[in-house]
Amino acid sequence: MAVGITKPLSQTNFDELLEDSTRIHGHVCAGQVIGVRMSMIGLREIGIDDPKGSERKKLYVLVEIDRCATDAIQTVTGCCLGKRSLKWLDYGIMAATFVNLETGKAVRITAREEARELAKKYTPEVEGKYKQQLEAYRVMPEDELFAIEQVAITIPDCDMPGRPMKRVQCQGCGDWVQDCREIEKDGKILCKSCAYGRYYKPL
Repeated sequence: MAVGITKPLSQTNFDELLEDSTRIHGHVCAGQVIGVRMSMIGLREIGIDDPKGSERKKLYVLVEIDRCATDAIQTVTGCCLGKRSLKWLDYGIMAATFVNLETGKAVRITAREEARELAKKYTPEVEGKYKQQLEAYRVMPEDELFAIEQVAITIPDCDMPGRPMKRVQCQGCGDWVQDCREIEKDGKILCKSCAYGRYYKPL
């Protein structure tokens, strides 16, 4: 899990969060700015101020892209795959949904594509498209940078944080499958590799 700032959000400013995220990600970029701002808005909208402390077990985040912004989201929220508080959906969309597990309140935030062109309006003096976007996204009003929508979401029990609900052995290869990821096919309980084909080739 990414470690860093553990203060409540109300005691932390954007620049501190971006610095922390940049250190963990390895470089500053427009995606880092988007991810930090997206997280700050998402947490605010669902009423969570201390995501790495007293409220850490209330927070669940779904990200729809495996790009720079996701590292920033993980850094700011403290959510991660290993704790099962971060869920990656391979949709290729610069979006994330923030969920308060205690209240059920959820918000989906999407980076607006038109913000790329709007960057010129906010930082005309900056040369280079990517540098311009990096600087503009820091100051652009959130309604121009993001689409923010309140949503309802149901998280399956098998996707919730905590210990695995069950473990079963694949009747094809013998691997053990956790978290209800097994497939029933032709009367057998199989792992996804045996059911659908492997992403690797044994040598």
